Amino acid sequence: MPLVALADALADWTDIDGAQYQLGRVVGLFADQSFGDVKWVFWTDNPLGQALHDMLFNLTQAGVLDHRDDDGELQFRWLTPSPLDALER
Repeated sequence: MPLVALADALADWTDIDGAQYQLGRVVGLFADQSFGDVKWVFWTDNPLGQALHDMLFNLTQAGVLDHRDDDGELQFRWLTPSPLDALER
């Protein structure tokens, strides 16, 4: 699979499992693996899945991602054209 930018991968609202998968792809964790190959990482209690979960919320807190709870389904999307725009100088 080709490497994609997280902004492109999360251009639309994406459920948390899909967002974790896309984040993992961007940082090189799932280079040649489909979602089906690695979905257990997001559905079980393990350090890698927890780290990806935490990274999504950290990026949300930093103003890079937006998140919502859509009828019990947590979703994320890219928020800013430039991540640095979210920071105060």
